[in-house]
Amino acid sequence: MSILPEGEDLRKAIKWIDEMLQDKTEQSTAELISEASLKFDLPPNDQEFLFRNFCKKE
Repeated sequence: MSILPEGEDLRKAIKWIDEMLQDKTEQSTAELISEASLKFDLPPNDQEFLFRNFCKKE
């Protein structure tokens, strides 16, 4: 059982991806989303949300 509120991992992932993009990383947005999905143990629907909202900017 997790003590984090529902969606907290998604919020952390969004913040992490945004920070990485601001740091001008050499990784693509898709690579960052994949890494964040593993790092924050996101379910497939959260991963899809990230791809829809971050990759449309590219």
